[in-house]
Amino acid sequence: MWPWSSRSRTATVTCLACGDSVSRSTAREYDKYGDRWDRTDKAFEHLCPDCHTDLCHHPRDELEGLLVELRAGEEETETFLEGYLAAVEDRYGRVEEES
Repeated sequence: MWPWSSRSRTATVTCLACGDSVSRSTAREYDKYGDRWDRTDKAFEHLCPDCHTDLCHHPRDELEGLLVELRAGEEETETFLEGYLAAVEDRYGRVEEES
């Protein structure tokens, strides 16, 4: 018999977005670096199916590094958002809303 592991079909995981507990078999793996196929020495976080559906599935090549650089979660929300918008405009050009 195989030993129990965190990938067991009967394991329960917590959705990182909403906090709900869901079975591991129905959860979606989330890799904050965007490379869920490279499994070497990796621990995944999980999303429930509803939160996974609500995600934007576009590439986020430099997002994680930018968030770390701007100290996301350490600054006041308004200060962080102002810095984020300025950094994105500086790197990628003016952000325009779609109508």
